[in-house]
Amino acid sequence: MIGFRTASKDRARSRVRRLTGAGMVLPLAVSALLAGSAGTSVASPGTGPTAVVSMGDSYISGEAGRWKGNSLTNSGNRTGTDRAWVSGSTYDPAKVYGSTAGGCHRSDSAEVKSAGAIADVAVNLACSGAISENVFRASNGGVPFKGEAPQADQLAAVAAADNVKVIALSIGGNDLGFADIIKECALDFVLWNSYCYDDQQSGVDQKIDGVMANVGKSVDEIRAVMRAAGYTDSSYRIVLQSYPSPIPRGAENRYTQSDWSRLNTGGCPFWNRDSDWARDSLVPQIADRLKGVAAAKGVQFLDLRDMLQGREVCAKASKLVSTSAPASAKTSEWARWIDSSETQGPVQESMHPNYFGQLAVGRCLALAVAQPANSASGCKNTAGADQTGMFLTPAP
Repeated sequence: MIGFRTASKDRARSRVRRLTGAGMVLPLAVSALLAGSAGTSVASPGTGPTAVVSMGDSYISGEAGRWKGNSLTNSGNRTGTDRAWVSGSTYDPAKVYGSTAGGCHRSDSAEVKSAGAIADVAVNLACSGAISENVFRASNGGVPFKGEAPQADQLAAVAAADNVKVIALSIGGNDLGFADIIKECALDFVLWNSYCYDDQQSGVDQKIDGVMANVGKSVDEIRAVMRAAGYTDSSYRIVLQSYPSPIPRGAENRYTQSDWSRLNTGGCPFWNRDSDWARDSLVPQIADRLKGVAAAKGVQFLDLRDMLQGREVCAKASKLVSTSAPASAKTSEWARWIDSSETQGPVQESMHPNYFGQLAVGRCLALAVAQPANSASGCKNTAGADQTGMFLTPAP
């Protein structure tokens, strides 16, 4: 079985320990030009090929873009879900992540790639596992990550090569410790028969002010780079986005919490109480604070808290992929389940929007770019539709 999904509790505990050792990179982590295929012609603000740039962490880099839904089949193409399958038992993640396979995981379906024709060039600087310090300029406290310069320094090269019109930013989740939150909540389900929400909420409350200050500084760093490159603040837009919940509310989970089906089959080992906290308290709290940062900094806000509604891992409204339920954006889950034993790829892909989810977020970005540059919008999906059914509402 897959990751947590095992018939033996002892084996489950062993695999949870492996999860702990592996250190999930959640939201949620080479040259900038190679990573994003920036234009080769010399440009300046207002001239040359237009560009949309993504910066930040795994929720915008394209982590989990390898997967078209989740399947219990471990061999071959995993019932059509594994886009990295080559033949037989051979898999090549570079088919999806290119040269960033095993590192930043910038997928071919990442948000700026799947947003469509909103600019001539799409440049992906985001990196799975990144924190705010990996966005700052090196001259102002920025830190290199996974062999790459801080993202703001990479942006300077892009701003000189192309006419940047949109910068999409997703940051703060790793600063806040999303990986540890997911890990601890899973451990409390599998090992300790206890809830995680109370302890984790206390930790979030202690960290969140500092995290949001660093998100604000990330925006300032981007502004500083663009001004140094000759751009006015009004010549391009920054779209700061929030995070969706990869798991549903307890009542919306298709597996009962009274047995091991959430662990063995669904890959969503969380108690109802903890699921409700994540969906209705944690994710909204982060989104509301990010909206405040966007307003304070005068940038656009894209609220993704409801983007995966009904499409989460284990959601009743979605299905596992099987021979009788082929992979489909209309019926399959839009997020990657927890795969702690790495029988279907690296654990860092867990709990991120998958291929279908990334197509949906790309559509959200395209819709947002059509709105005023200082707007605040929420993006939702239409039940039973694919990414073309995404629509905007006023942000909560």
